[in-house]
This record gives sequence, C-alpha cells and structure tokens, in this order.
Amino acid sequence: MDTRSTHMDTREKILQRDALVQRLAAHRERGQRIVLANGCFDLLHVGHARYLGGARREGDVLVVAVNSDASMRPLKGAGRPILPQTARAQLVAGIAVVTYVTVFDEPDVVALLEALRPDVHAKGTDYTTESVPERDIVRSYGGQVAIVGDPKDHSSTDLINAIGGASNS
Repeated sequence: MDTRSTHMDTREKILQRDALVQRLAAHRERGQRIVLANGCFDLLHVGHARYLGGARREGDVLVVAVNSDASMRPLKGAGRPILPQTARAQLVAGIAVVTYVTVFDEPDVVALLEALRPDVHAKGTDYTTESVPERDIVRSYGGQVAIVGDPKDHSSTDLINAIGGASNS
C-alpha cells in the first residue's frame, strides 16, 4: 500500500493534469494499480467518504477528479457550487484514502480518462457498470469500471436543502 498520501501535505496532493500524468507514470513503474473517482464534492458527507473508501479498495493509488466551478454550474444549477473549487479540492485531499486530487473543467471526465488511463474508473451506486457514460473509453484502453460505495441515500443537494429549511424555521 502506498502510504505517501498520509504523509503528504494536503496541498501537495492537488496537481494539475500534466504533473499528475508524470506522477502516475512513477506509480505504474512500481506496479501500482491506479483508480480514478470523480465528482463535485460540494459539501462533503458520509456518502462521499464511503464512495472514496470503496474506490481506494480497488487499487493502490486513488486519484479524485473534482469538477471545477464552471463545469459544476450546468450540472447543479443556480447558487452552486456552495464552496469554490479550491476549497473542495483541499477538503477531498484531506481525506486519508485519497492520494491525488485534480480539478477538471470539462463537462465530463472523458479527456481526463484518456490522459490518465487509470486501471479502474470508480463510480457511485447510482450507476451500474453498463450505465457509466465513460465505460467504452475505459474499456478501449483495457481499464475496468467499478461501482463502489453505499446506496445513494445521501446527497449534497439534499443536505443544502435541509440546511436551508432549518435556517428558515
């Protein structure tokens, strides 16, 4: 198991794409299995922790791709994100099972998958291996898709709505 993630300063875990590609090449040379997980991570909750823990169990190195503010707005709507991308990336980097974090601007992770070519692309339980939009790209280079985490009973949107309701009472 790679213990670097527990000894690195949180900010050192956050890398631009080119630097990340180079860092992953070194892990591959050591025979380590690379996993990519992705999401918005607007307000961290237990579902995120379980998803990332499940993703890490699929390999030795866990890369988490965080949607940029610009790529998140069309997905989540007005008033989102709650936290800016730098804060979201730092929070995710602070989770012990996470090895590296990168922020991506595209509307999906296709370009990132093509650049990083992880052994495993981990998605949450709101997907099946056949419904993952990027499954064909992952399979085209010999990777696999894994569904990880607990049932999708948690969401940042629900949490934000609950906080809004609580503050109005």
